[in-house]
Amino acid sequence: MTPTPAPILITGASQRVGLHCALRLLDEGQPVIFSYRSERPGVQTLRERGAIALFADFSSEAGILTFIDELKAHTTRLRAIIHNASAWEAETPGEESRAFTDMFSVHMLAPYLINLHCADLLQRSRPADIVHISDDVTRKGSRQHIAYCATKAGLDSLTLSFAAQLAPDIKVNGISPAMVMFNEGDDAAYRAKVLAKSALGIEPGPEVIYQSVRYLLDNPYVTGTTLTVNGGRHIK
Repeated sequence: MTPTPAPILITGASQRVGLHCALRLLDEGQPVIFSYRSERPGVQTLRERGAIALFADFSSEAGILTFIDELKAHTTRLRAIIHNASAWEAETPGEESRAFTDMFSVHMLAPYLINLHCADLLQRSRPADIVHISDDVTRKGSRQHIAYCATKAGLDSLTLSFAAQLAPDIKVNGISPAMVMFNEGDDAAYRAKVLAKSALGIEPGPEVIYQSVRYLLDNPYVTGTTLTVNGGRHIK
């Protein structure tokens, strides 16, 4: 009898890229555990496909540690952790500290604590991986979204540090995407403006992120690397 594969944890998989990646893994027969913060249609879709849904509030240390306890109650091992959960908080005057703290908790504190406390789950699986989903904006900074950019850049730093700490048992890599899919309400003018920022000028869809995840999971000789998936924005 073939043993059941260790599950892959994806944080923030209730919609968009996270949902797509979770569904693609399930298509391949890979067990999936995912976190969600809001009950969206994607949560039920994944439940119906057999994925384990765990509520998570990553806005505080207490919420993160509670999630880790829930995770360990459901599994004793993990094939990989994909840190996809993300927050986009407006840095409005008078609210800058709250926005920074919220995004720091989601983009840095949650991956930091989950990696530390769940390394033992990964060490019971071979091979084992951690993948951090960052953002191409960290390459040059952002005048309008300083806190978002800074906390995503911190996630890039965690990739390097955890890759060094957890080698050779666990590979740790990142993915740094630019825009891969529009929102339904984005108008034609906005879409044209965004597409003009890249050399390839296309809306590739979430499959390119899954392809990048798949590459990192399958390649045994890549760690401490962040893949840039930006359509050539850096050469435009």
